Formats: sequence, structure tokens, C-alpha cells
Amino acid sequence: MTKRTDQINSTIHRAVQTTLSRGLNDPRVKGLISITKVNVSPDLSQAVVEVSVLPAEKADLTLKGLTSAAPYIQRELAKTIRSRRQPRLIFKLDKTLRQEIEIYTAIAKVNQEDSSVTLESQTEGAAS
Repeated sequence: MTKRTDQINSTIHRAVQTTLSRGLNDPRVKGLISITKVNVSPDLSQAVVEVSVLPAEKADLTLKGLTSAAPYIQRELAKTIRSRRQPRLIFKLDKTLRQEIEIYTAIAKVNQEDSSVTLESQTEGAAS
């Protein structure tokens, strides 16, 4: 990526996050929404905005709401970015955060089981 696209990615990230933090009038957009990554195409015609939504049950509905609100968010973005072409926003669900949580949960469960097995073996050893 070039320095210019990195700057535009960062600016779009901040502007979209600010717009979402102010709230949208769409009842489908619920939960904690975080912008995880923005990728602008080289010709600046479109920007893929990856979002993470918690709780995960509301992710699909929230994504539909964000897609519907994309024209409004683009108008708000136009107030921040002054260029001849405004990128078309495409929202995608970022599942990496959910996967990380599942991995950490599995590791914690294994650690807990391991510590309980160790504790049981220590108690059996002390009883003998």
C-alpha cells in the first residue's frame, strides 16, 4: 500500500467510527460495533470496512443495518474527506475477534481442567 491509501484508510476508519458512535436511527444496528480494518481499493472507488459486533447473535442483523445505512455514512464521510471521488463503503463482518475469544475460552478451559487434575493427584498423593 502507498502512504496515501494508508492515510485514507485511517481517515475513513476514524470517520466511520465517529459516525457509528453518534448512533444510527436504524433499529437493526445494535450491540458493540468496532471497526477492525479498512481497505481502500487502489483507485479509491470503494472501501471495505470490516466490523466486529458483540454480542455475536446480533452480528448479521447489524451488518444488514450498516449496509442499508452506507449511503448516510458515506455522506458523513464526505464532510471529512475532501476528494473528487468518495469511496463506496462495503461492510463486512470480521470474524477474527470471535475466533480469538473462542480460542482463549478453549485454552482457559484446558488450563482449568489441567489444574483440577493436578489438584486431584496432589490430594490423592497426600492421602496415601
